[in-house]
Amino acid sequence: MKVALIHYWFVTRRGGEKVVEKILELYPDADIYTLFYDENVYGSRLKGHKVYASILNNWFLRKYYQKIFPLYPWGIRSLRLREDYDLIISSESGPAKGVKIKSKKTKHICYIHSPMRYCWGFTDEYLRNITAILKPIARFFFKRLREWDKTTVNNVDVYVANSHNVAKRVNKYYKRKAEIIYPPIANELFNRQLKSNSNPEFYLSFGALAPYKRIDLLVQTFKDLDKKLVIIGDGSEKEHLQRIASPNVKILGALEWEEIEAIFKNSKALLFPGEEDFGMIPLEVMAYGIPVIAYKKGGALETVIENEDPGKSTGLFFEDQTVESLKNALSKFERISSQYDPYFIRNHAKNFAEDRFLSEFKDLIEEVV
Repeated sequence: MKVALIHYWFVTRRGGEKVVEKILELYPDADIYTLFYDENVYGSRLKGHKVYASILNNWFLRKYYQKIFPLYPWGIRSLRLREDYDLIISSESGPAKGVKIKSKKTKHICYIHSPMRYCWGFTDEYLRNITAILKPIARFFFKRLREWDKTTVNNVDVYVANSHNVAKRVNKYYKRKAEIIYPPIANELFNRQLKSNSNPEFYLSFGALAPYKRIDLLVQTFKDLDKKLVIIGDGSEKEHLQRIASPNVKILGALEWEEIEAIFKNSKALLFPGEEDFGMIPLEVMAYGIPVIAYKKGGALETVIENEDPGKSTGLFFEDQTVESLKNALSKFERISSQYDPYFIRNHAKNFAEDRFLSEFKDLIEEVV
């Protein structure tokens, strides 16, 4: 088959990009189309593939790639497919599924991480930190992008959601049914040394520093606590978080995986305060036997197990995105932290290993094409 893969951008390497890399293992000759591609940042992971970027792909627009969302439809329209492909796979939480397909015989499978959060269900989260004078302008463009997104819904033959949570959103906003295949957690993580430090030093936050991730809630909570927090990650919220952080909170920015692993050894638990579509990071951390304290909503409900017996749990939840609710969860965790079983936590995470993803995704494509 001639296969093309459409992904919103390759300027960071987060969960969506890890999923794309696994799909490319099934189709090593696939061509790739994207809005933005920065090989200097992304590295050589797409080596061997033809990569076609949109008209937006220049150094200046890449720098502000998340802020120029009104231009996304224009960028997608500029992506002209170079061949009559048998199969299009779009990797979507942005406008990727809107690519124009040349032949009616081409099958289009969309692996959807979420309908665009700017437009569907989370608009207020993105507006929260925008200055008052710019909010009406941003809201106007979010609405226009939503109207354009509606026109692309039926470009897709089959939607595949990364979770039951996202499948419900696809049904709610797009009125389409979605198959469910959980994202792949790298097999190699399960061969790493399990957490063994009996006296860990700090709590951990790990991931993109974006408004909806609610890392600001962690920073506010730890201002009043005699506990340490280490934050790993980069993003639009970094400078704001640095301004409001107390001395017991360290913001380290983006790190290489070897550096992150060294930090895992001294971590009490991962704090996961946002409402995620799915969330691969909790499972990646669980692969090291580390428990997770998560907001009780979204994808975390499908990955974190909380039982009365901590030895049969992978973490615990807090009910509300408030300082008080998170403090109560931390207090409870401190009382029971020694009862968590790193082996149980790792074995649960293994249910989401990449072998399962590759097998299920391959079976689905063979059924569709």
